Amino acid sequence: MNKKYLPSALILYLNYFIHGVGCSILGQAVIKEALATAWGVEAMAITAISAALGLGRLIALPFAGPLSDKLGRRISTAIGSASYAIYLVGLALAFNAGTNGGYTIAYVCAIVGGIANSFLDTGIYPAVSEIIYKAPGVATMGIKFFIAIAQMMLPFVLGATVATTAAGLTSYNRLFFGCGIIYLVLFVLVFLFPLPDADQKAAGKKEGLIDSLKHTHFSLESIAMILIGFTCTGTFQLWLNCAQNFAKENVGWADPSIMQTYYSAGTLIALVVTALLTRKIKDVRFIVIYPVICLATLIVVLMGQSQTLMIAGAFIIGWAGAGGLLQIATSVCNMLFPKIKGTVTALVMIASSLCNYTILTAASKMQPSQVMTMNIVLTAVGVVLGLYVNIRYKKMVALAEAEN
Repeated sequence: MNKKYLPSALILYLNYFIHGVGCSILGQAVIKEALATAWGVEAMAITAISAALGLGRLIALPFAGPLSDKLGRRISTAIGSASYAIYLVGLALAFNAGTNGGYTIAYVCAIVGGIANSFLDTGIYPAVSEIIYKAPGVATMGIKFFIAIAQMMLPFVLGATVATTAAGLTSYNRLFFGCGIIYLVLFVLVFLFPLPDADQKAAGKKEGLIDSLKHTHFSLESIAMILIGFTCTGTFQLWLNCAQNFAKENVGWADPSIMQTYYSAGTLIALVVTALLTRKIKDVRFIVIYPVICLATLIVVLMGQSQTLMIAGAFIIGWAGAGGLLQIATSVCNMLFPKIKGTVTALVMIASSLCNYTILTAASKMQPSQVMTMNIVLTAVGVVLGLYVNIRYKKMVALAEAEN
């Protein structure tokens, strides 16, 4: 890696450090309660705001990638940073609006946040791979590492930023405004430091998502891989956004926010251990092993209902559900379908975003125990899909080699 890009890489990773806060705050029980009180809604209704992040990603993903290739990583990252600032500052303004449209304002801002996430993904993922070109896998895993670090610190940050308004309401506006301001600083910094330019002339004009789909033949295996993007996302997103509510209402745990730290610790350790295990175990095996572990964990948590099991569940789901499973699924897709890497990757991410929107929207209208049951069913579907892909793996590899 060229040393002149070191500051640039740090700026890019810091975007995801703050994103680790932004994508997790609405899943915290204490923030849900604070916002629900201000807006006069049920705490679980806040989950629909989290679902709007997925809607924003669905809106932006089809064109965010082509724009990143055409306009460059800097512009895409800048759009993502600025949009994320709007989302976070918007949450604070929505809280202040109270019952006078606060919930609606937050929903719209969350859609902008989802759009921001799409532009950060399509700008920063290729950018860090271009900077750390000798180890692109390590570069992209670094993104997940920064997200997990932020999520682990979040419960402690919540305690430092909580305040009480003149009306006696609990407020986390300091956190919202603070993260929004940091994103504005990162927006400026991304223009001040160099980024390696993709060689567009050598690569030629790249197809957009729609054009790529016209030339793609979908087998049952490719459809199964895309659906795994949906199921594995559902496993960790339902836990991340609803498990603390389950701990409060079903286990009787007054303040379960520490679960976030155990969840993030599991993710961090998984990133290191899984990377080492992939040297001896084929990536495709994790697509069935990790969902099986998650399924067993969810069933035990639902049946046992204790603080100890909630803590253990948070760590295990953080490991097996959020510790790179989506990235592994995407990597397997790219390996099995080398001629349509961009298309398959985009489709897996769209499936992931579709899950964020549909599943979290449904969860917002359910009781926490019902959400846990839905997560068990969804994860079980993921296990079946993973088994199918593993059974067909040798034939899939043979077909991929024959086509190349």
